[in-house]
Amino acid sequence: MRVNEPAAAPAQSAALRPLVVDIDGTLAKTDLLAESFFALLAARPVSALAAIAILRNGKAALKRHLAEQAGLDIASIPLHEELVAFLRAEKQRGRPLYLASAADRRYVEALAERLGLFDGVFGSDGVLNLKSRNKADVLTEAFGDKGFDYVGNDHADLAVWRAAAEVYVVDAPAGLVRKVKKEFPGATVLVPTRPRLKAYIKALRPHQWLKNLLIFVPPLAAHRFATQDLVSSIAAFVIFSLCASSVYLLNDLLDLRSDREHLSKRNRPFAAGDASLIKGAMLLVLTLAAAAGASLTLPGPFIATLGLYYVTTLGYSTLFKRVAVLDVIVLTCLYTLRLLAGGAAAQVPLSPWLISFSIFLFLCLALIKRCAELIDRQTRGKGDPIGRGYRLTDIPQLQTLAASSGYVAAMVFGLYITHPDVALLYSHADRLWVVPVVLLYWISRVSMLTHRGEMHEDPVLFAAKDRVSLACLGLILLTAAISL
Repeated sequence: MRVNEPAAAPAQSAALRPLVVDIDGTLAKTDLLAESFFALLAARPVSALAAIAILRNGKAALKRHLAEQAGLDIASIPLHEELVAFLRAEKQRGRPLYLASAADRRYVEALAERLGLFDGVFGSDGVLNLKSRNKADVLTEAFGDKGFDYVGNDHADLAVWRAAAEVYVVDAPAGLVRKVKKEFPGATVLVPTRPRLKAYIKALRPHQWLKNLLIFVPPLAAHRFATQDLVSSIAAFVIFSLCASSVYLLNDLLDLRSDREHLSKRNRPFAAGDASLIKGAMLLVLTLAAAAGASLTLPGPFIATLGLYYVTTLGYSTLFKRVAVLDVIVLTCLYTLRLLAGGAAAQVPLSPWLISFSIFLFLCLALIKRCAELIDRQTRGKGDPIGRGYRLTDIPQLQTLAASSGYVAAMVFGLYITHPDVALLYSHADRLWVVPVVLLYWISRVSMLTHRGEMHEDPVLFAAKDRVSLACLGLILLTAAISL
């Protein structure tokens, strides 16, 4: 349970009085128990779910089991740097510093070693969960009543603050801060409460909902502009967006370690510690339940497609993304499922031409995404990505595959223009030849930018912000309009 604890000592002056620091939500911007569970869930899902049964032996036993099985990377855990700076200043003044956490002892020791500031640590030992009253009793035994100062952030810390001489608060809920200031008038807020709402909205990735606009393609391509078709498509868009957000939440919870190694992904809310992992899991369930419930208002084929989409994304997040080439094939299928869902919602059958074109175009985009990620790692001097199945030496091959797939998509569109059925939809089908020319230009340009390392990790989001890409899209839409 404890390491390097001091013997009981009388109260000292504030300058020399030991300062005891909590970890979960205080020193660390995250919860180590939740981190352990999701790390194990990402690596061995069955083992993680089976570990829940250990709760019957107590929470400390679960923490010990997860600490032994998860292999959590303490070096990447995000910290409250304002608190770290404060602790360094106190250490320079000669003040004894201690870590005391309900987290398993091996994590507490690892974090203490990472910072090199602490004179001793206290942690859960597999039997005693060092939290709230238990922590207060242990610290009082070690330092005496009012013989230490304490830094915390949670309602469970109230019992410890009552045993401490001075109270310090870090990023606590606003209601708790008010309660602490009322009960402990001299309390010091070292790190103010951070707003969380924007972080959770960001975690939903609303910008990724752009991909769900594909749902509108089948009725538009079939020239179905009836009000009922539009209403059904809008409902399908909202439902798919909620379902997709639940998947993004799950993906981010499982990818914490790899995201923290990435130049931009490390700023994602969960990886950066800006959002609670536990509340993120709750939001995941809520968005999925809302999507499932709302889907009952649409035709059965749409519900089946939505279910297939979710199962496929679940498989991608837990398994397929680790297998080279298979991962981009699955991403291609996920794009195509959006088209199938749009057709099912509006009850419009998809033509073989649309399916063929979409498969090759989406495969191109998926390959470009992988190329961009690998080139980013190469530029920053990183090695091969962990758990992805790719090597940096694969970049030239992936670039070739991406360009080839994109050019085949343009060729499919060209063959479509020559098909007799096109004349039924367009009075001036010959004008549509502008579209494959624009596609060839755009695909070549995107491939070149990727090669130069100037591509956003997601080519769809890049296109949504890139003026040239938007101009190409506008030209394609204009061409389709004047071809009617």
